[in-house]
Amino acid sequence: MNGNLAGLEQTYSGQRRKILSKVPEVTIFFWIIKVLCTTVGETFADFLNFNLGFGLMNTTIIMGVAFFIVLFLQFSVRKYVPGIYWLTVVLISVFGTLVTDNMTDNMGIRLEVSTIVFSVLLGLTFLFWYLSEKTLSIHSIYTIKREVFYWLTILFTFALGTAVGDLYSEQLGFGYLKTGLTVIVIIACIFLAWKMKLDGILAFWIAYILTRPLGASLGDYLSQPKANGGLGLGTTVTSVIFLLAILLIIIYLAVSKIDITATRNETVEKNGNKKNVLVQTIAALCIFLVLGVGSYIWRSNYIASQSNTAQTTLAGQLQGFIKIENDMLKAVNSNDLSTAKKDADKLEHDWDAAEPKLRAIDGTTWTKIDGTIDVVLSSVRSSSPDVNKSKSALKDSLKVLDGANKSASNSTSSATTLSRQLTDFVKIENDMLKAVNSNDFSTAKKDADDLEHQWDTQEPRLRAIDGTTWTKIDGTIDVVLASIRSSNPEASKCKSALNHSLSVINAANK
Repeated sequence: MNGNLAGLEQTYSGQRRKILSKVPEVTIFFWIIKVLCTTVGETFADFLNFNLGFGLMNTTIIMGVAFFIVLFLQFSVRKYVPGIYWLTVVLISVFGTLVTDNMTDNMGIRLEVSTIVFSVLLGLTFLFWYLSEKTLSIHSIYTIKREVFYWLTILFTFALGTAVGDLYSEQLGFGYLKTGLTVIVIIACIFLAWKMKLDGILAFWIAYILTRPLGASLGDYLSQPKANGGLGLGTTVTSVIFLLAILLIIIYLAVSKIDITATRNETVEKNGNKKNVLVQTIAALCIFLVLGVGSYIWRSNYIASQSNTAQTTLAGQLQGFIKIENDMLKAVNSNDLSTAKKDADKLEHDWDAAEPKLRAIDGTTWTKIDGTIDVVLSSVRSSSPDVNKSKSALKDSLKVLDGANKSASNSTSSATTLSRQLTDFVKIENDMLKAVNSNDFSTAKKDADDLEHQWDTQEPRLRAIDGTTWTKIDGTIDVVLASIRSSNPEASKCKSALNHSLSVINAANK
């Protein structure tokens, strides 16, 4: 094996002057198609995982096999072939994303740990690549060894980009849109720095890593339901649109050949100021380290300040999710899969929104519940959902949720006020107020049923903590229910009741 590899290297070495680079020239089309590939990596993985019901592990195996087959083809060709190269990028984006997702969801590894691990692996890859080849330029990829280093680097950039993107957008609660906008600003700063003599290779690799969370943000914004802040195109439509766009660009590149790199030229890098590049690299690492760690600490402290510091378990925090899953189970039992899928969207949205707070309280239990919810979403959203499989997934998830939600009954709570205990009720009443403002009393009445159910369920626990405040809130909720459920509800009266109730609940919840 080593002899064959050495022979291939010698053959490549003897023909370097005639061989074209194995990667494309960095043009505007390179960055456009890179972001498109990253977006497809995000949405197509969700399509296989949820819409087709393959599950995370099976999706990873399928995409892993496909990736290595195409990677073999990429190594087999003697020059840059647009179709093969960009198909490899699409598949490695999916596979790299799934590697991080498996570490988080199936292995329970925290995103902070994944970020550190992939940062170290990426750094070591760069180090060994440079020590071996004296260059990190993608314009020098015309030997097998360099191509191995190149694709290993690309894999780690996608895995790291996934970990960093999920850490800030989900766990720290920035959201995909804010994360995407932040990434755009950083990339713009890198571009300006490059114009002001930042080393081109350093600027390229920083931008390459950052396009991963940018593409993921774009994919989620387009595919997520409108209720979740997206455009509601869905993973299927989004994936098809972007795959077609990628295909059209690849055809254009194949015909025009504008992204084909000429014969090798390393003189710029060899004659460059290596000391200056080293200083720039260290400075860039320090800046990202300070900003990254600083923003992480700031956001973590903010989340902690919004949570009940006396709360050490998720007990009493999960009633809303239990209600949604019970509604989904009723819909599945009635073969009303359309309603079940709508409830699945609500479950995903509410669970993602509550992630920063719940994960800060008990990350281990959160991860366990998150895994069961993923299975529920996958089974219900399948293109051909199996009722029995959906029921089983929901029952398993409800068992885990119920267990975590009732854990307070076996322990002594140190809470002496209702502070941070009423967030779910604030959300329900705000939703009711929005419905009333839109004259959607049908939705307002459904929310009223949900409010009454959750308030009655939580009564023993909340009343034991602060009976006086509970009684005061209970009176305002009774007025809300009466005004909403009236045979001829009056909008102004309903608004007044809800605003008064919200003021009382918010005051107690602070």
